[in-house]
Amino acid sequence: MSDGSGPDGRGERLVGVVLVSHSAAVAASVAELARGLVGAGVTVPVAAAGGTESGELGTGAELIGAAARAVDRGAGIAVLADLGSAVLTVKALLAEGDELPDGTRLLDAPFVEGAVAAVVTASTGADLAAVEAAAAEAYTYRKV
Repeated sequence: MSDGSGPDGRGERLVGVVLVSHSAAVAASVAELARGLVGAGVTVPVAAAGGTESGELGTGAELIGAAARAVDRGAGIAVLADLGSAVLTVKALLAEGDELPDGTRLLDAPFVEGAVAAVVTASTGADLAAVEAAAAEAYTYRKV
């Protein structure tokens, strides 16, 4: 079983996924759901970056940066964000240029469905472009 650890011989180079939410509980729950739906086998590096550094509702740039570094396996990082300021915080970090690992990309996708699609697709060893496409496609999922 691969741990997604990267080119150091400990596992495959997999796209990492960071879930940014205003709520630590929401981010952690969506990460748990996405991991659970992948099933046994490859473990995609997924990190939740929810809430602020002080544990309140909001977004924390330091938490997002730490989460991105934690999932970086050299194949790119897909970041999904829940609401307005979470998106703005990720965009600001990307604009700064040195706050997030190279190959970090903010995905335009629904938070829950997009996260599941991203993690499942990453588990196949797909590249960042394929992970992004799968997450974005989640906008088309119909429920009725």
